[in-house]
This record gives sequence, C-alpha cells and structure tokens, in this order.
Amino acid sequence: MEKIRYYDIRYVRGTVTSIQTENRVIENAGTSFYGKALFRVLGEHGWGYYCASSIDMDDKKTKAACLEKAAASSRLAGVHAEIADVPFGTPRSWSCSAKEQAETPLEEKARELLLLESSANIPEICSTSARYSEQYQDVIFEDSNGYEAASSVCRTLFTVTSVASRGADMQMNYEQEAVVGPLPLAKYIPFGEKCAKRAVELLDASAVAGGRMPAVLDPAIGGVFAHEAVGHASEGDAVRDGVSVLAEKLGEKVGSSVVTIIDDPSMHGYGYEPFDAEGVACGPTELIKNGVMNKYMHSRETLAAVGLDTGDAGHARAEPGMQPLVRMSNTYIQEGDSSYDEIVAECRKGVLLIGSRGGQVDPGRGAFQFNAKYGYLIENGETGKMIRDVSLSGDILSVLHNIALCGKERKMSSGMCGKGQSVPVSDGAPYVYLTDALVGGSGNV
Repeated sequence: MEKIRYYDIRYVRGTVTSIQTENRVIENAGTSFYGKALFRVLGEHGWGYYCASSIDMDDKKTKAACLEKAAASSRLAGVHAEIADVPFGTPRSWSCSAKEQAETPLEEKARELLLLESSANIPEICSTSARYSEQYQDVIFEDSNGYEAASSVCRTLFTVTSVASRGADMQMNYEQEAVVGPLPLAKYIPFGEKCAKRAVELLDASAVAGGRMPAVLDPAIGGVFAHEAVGHASEGDAVRDGVSVLAEKLGEKVGSSVVTIIDDPSMHGYGYEPFDAEGVACGPTELIKNGVMNKYMHSRETLAAVGLDTGDAGHARAEPGMQPLVRMSNTYIQEGDSSYDEIVAECRKGVLLIGSRGGQVDPGRGAFQFNAKYGYLIENGETGKMIRDVSLSGDILSVLHNIALCGKERKMSSGMCGKGQSVPVSDGAPYVYLTDALVGGSGNV
C-alpha cells in the first residue's frame, strides 16, 4: 500500500437564488441547491482526487471509502509535489449571513428587480435587462493533521444593462453592485436610470484619437490593472512555471515608489474568504510595496516550490469539488495623498478613463490591453468632453513606473474571475495618474 503523506477534505454546500429580467419581463427565477466534497490525497507520486456530490461529514466509514478512492488515483500520479508547513490559525467557525434577506420571498425580490430595470426605460433606450444573484455557501474543512475549520458566507449581486440607439448608432452601459452580505435591491432602484442616462450620453460622445499621452485612471479601471496585470503575474503558479514578468524580481524596484498593491482575502469584499481552499487562515499580502516587488501569492504547494521566503500561503481557491489553484481575492492599489482635483490638474492634457469593459493580459510577456467604458478629455487641467471607444494598452512594468500620483479615496468593484475555474473577486484603486500611457481609440477629436 502506497503511503498517504497528507490528505484534506473540503465540503462546500449552499443555495443560489437567481432572477433574470429582460425588457421588463421576468425571464427566469428560482433557487437551486449544490453540494460537493473534494477528497485530496498526497501520495508518493503526487496528488489524487475524488469528488463526492454530497456526504455526511460525521460518517467516518463513508469518508474513509472516499479517501481510499482519492489515494488510488494518487498512485497513478506522475508529478511529484511537496507542501509547505504553514500556520493555519486557530480552528474556528466564521459566519457572514443575511437572515432577513434569506427570508424575503422570491416574488418580492423579483418585483424589486423589475422596478430597478424599469427605471432604465427612458427615451432613446431600446433594450434593458437586469440580473440578481444571491448565494449562501457553507464550507467545512478538515485534514489529516486534525485541523478543522468552517465558514458560512452570503454573497449578493445585481447588474442592470441599458442599450441606447439613435439611427444606426447603438451604445451600451451597465451598472453593477456585488457585496458580501445582504444587498437591499429597493435602495438601488435609481441605478437603472443612472445606467440608462450614461448609455444615452454615449451616443453624443466622440471617438478619441489614440496615441501616447498622460492619463488618469478611475478606481474601476485602476482596479482592473491591479487585478489583471499585476495580480495574475504575482500568482505563485505563474512564478513557479516561469510565465510571469514579475518572476525572480523579489526585492527589485518594479514601479514608482507611490505604488503599493495588496491582495487581501480577509477583507469583506466580494472575494472574501476567512480561510482558503487548503484551510489556511487568510490575511493581506503586500505584492508590491512602495514600488518594490515584495511577495507572491501562494498555495502550500507553490510556496514549497518557489521558496518559503517568497510570499504567503492562504491564496488557494477553488470551485466546489475542484482542486485548489492560486487565485486572487480582493486586490487593490493602496491609497495615496492626492485629491482628485490635484490629479486632474497635474495631468494638464490627456484623458480620464472610466470603468471597464474587459480586456486581455499576457502575464508572461507583461503586455495588456483594457477597454474603458468611456472617458473624458483633460484640457488645461480640467475635464472636457466625453469620449468613447477608448482603451489602455502597454506593458506592466512601464505602467507601474509611470504612476506618479494616487488619490486619497479607494473604491472597489466586484465580479467573477476565470482561470479554468470561476471565483468571486473584487478589485479597486484610488484615482491614479500615469505620466505616459498608450491610449487606443479611433477618429479625430
């Protein structure tokens, strides 16, 4: 019989309530249950896994049978692995619930979502939609060393989308809010009209001429840069595998001294995790500190592979029933000491970029391209006319060195991050001033 060097069990169960409306009609609404337990065994030749759809964690016989199936698969593994010994914290239970929200009837939530979407039905809006999601998730963890932990977390999200049209021109805008804990939809009904008005304004916005210029990033697109460009390049598996531009740069100056970027699973943002998928208690990790590459994010396996002095464990995350991967949680650029007005005035002539419509990044080459929702020209140190179809491109290290000022106030945005598996995250920043940026666009202004 092959030796079992270590095992752990992660049982995730919960419910998801989802409501989808389109053009003021409820398309679907309902609640579903999920439950999966992943049995993970580290043998002499690597990891083995077995996933059970639902189990009784007090049933020792069933757990032993599942562990034996995981051990059998570990005997087929061909990639040797080591795991670092790390402090786990005190075994305990964490709870972040929303009792009143859970007890609110589905019909009432659907009515409120319809009201939110209906508020977006203003002149020149041709299409609207809205989505609401409410998740209650319990996690039970135990391992071969006798460590146990449990958590109960609620996450709530809504998105409203508006499409404006004028002749052949169509412009889309969305507004979203996602929190850990309850989210009272009635409070957010005005967001529908706000979303629609911005979509209509985009019909009158100008296309920007691309080129190199100073730029101010708002908290949303600044947060996307922190997450996509810096966060993914700071994940321990990318560093271990040599596919990160930030690999082997610990202690080196990789950006301006005003730049500090942190990932913090313990923050009560949308990516909140009291302990990670390996049971390790979570806390903040300063990835870049005053412009210096300070730490990487790790699982126990990547920490053992890259080096115990290279960063923090506690960053392993997974979908229910899936193997842990090194992932971000709540990632942000730390606040500075400049006001918004000071940042715009310092920019003098350039662009202000607002929001995010996604993009792409290559952490290995250090190249990225992000699309803003819209923006404004900055002229004589003041914001001018609205622009659209605008993006930010460049290489990670150059942009980090070009950050000259960071604002006093930070705002977080939330969503889902995909890396083979999808997990909830948030990212954010204060307003950030770049002395030189590659701005993409088309047309003349």
